[in-house]
Amino acid sequence: MYSVTVRESVMIAHSLADPAFGPAQNLHGATYVVDVEFVANDLNDKNVVIDIGIARNIARASLEPIAYRNLDELAEFEGKLTTAEFVARYVHDAVAAMAKPHFDGRICVRLKETHDAWVSYEG
Repeated sequence: MYSVTVRESVMIAHSLADPAFGPAQNLHGATYVVDVEFVANDLNDKNVVIDIGIARNIARASLEPIAYRNLDELAEFEGKLTTAEFVARYVHDAVAAMAKPHFDGRICVRLKETHDAWVSYEG
């Protein structure tokens, strides 16, 4: 098993409009450290999982639509609880779509909210 991981970060604002989220129901910011891991059983014909430059560009581009945005104001998130887990899935799906021409394997996206708390989505 081989893997390549690239790291980016993104700043967003959102609110989690449900009493279960206590003070996070109010509008607040979050800065996520985003690790995108590309995992493959075998190397491609260039002997890589994915070119690291391509992987970095994909990770960066997947975050552009939400960077410095209030997720509450984006139509695609209307009525959604934009938890870290939800955002991890959103980023994963964007990465997977962009990576298709360059990569055949599994992708895992990890969003780190703090140095000791993070979430992930793998598909």
